[in-house]
Amino acid sequence: MARRPDGRRLDQLRPVKIRRGYTKNAPGSVLISAGDTRVLCTAMCEDSVPPFLAETGAGWVTAEYDMLPSATHPRRARQIKRGPPDGRRQEIQRLIGRSLRAVVRRERLGQRTVHVDCDVIQADGGTRTLAITGAFVALSDALRVLRNTGVISKQPIITPIAAVSVGIVEGRPRLARCYAEDAAAEVDMKVVMDGKGGIVEIQGTAEHRPFDKRQLDQMVNLAGRGIRRLIKMQRQALRRR
Repeated sequence: MARRPDGRRLDQLRPVKIRRGYTKNAPGSVLISAGDTRVLCTAMCEDSVPPFLAETGAGWVTAEYDMLPSATHPRRARQIKRGPPDGRRQEIQRLIGRSLRAVVRRERLGQRTVHVDCDVIQADGGTRTLAITGAFVALSDALRVLRNTGVISKQPIITPIAAVSVGIVEGRPRLARCYAEDAAAEVDMKVVMDGKGGIVEIQGTAEHRPFDKRQLDQMVNLAGRGIRRLIKMQRQALRRR
């Protein structure tokens, strides 16, 4: 099988590390890395909900996403300097929020909100998918604290969730692309799946030429194999004290 810029097989994930308890103040905090991409994910709870959920008994899970100035080269200006949130940032944080809500029974949260913040420390491709994967672990830890302290009585999480990028480069599907492969991709796709194999979201774009159903199936199947490995890593990380 052909090799890639970093020496991996086409169906191989980048080396993934999940470090829980990375910061002091957030009940859920995770530093997750995949290759040279690193994302800090934190989850904190608030005893209120958006107005549209008032008196419904249901809670909310929401996410914010941004990149630190030194995450890219050249330096990226801070959001406050760039003005209103750009479309890419809004799209990504909505994706993260939708993905997490898909695996949470919000009625078990009560009238409270879990805020998940994903900050990219270093970017080398796949930041949004890595953010989702790390955000789930941070969310799990924050909800564990709520249960252990008696704030909630039942586990809100239905199943794990993770995400990965796939695409076609030089005519062949590749899993978990680095930035060099992103720049050369003929097809760019992000896939979000839950622990039962259900598809939560697929974002796919032909960068140069359309792709057919056979290629779509190849990419989704490849993503599914990668996500199963990521969910196994999440479960292993959450079992560690």
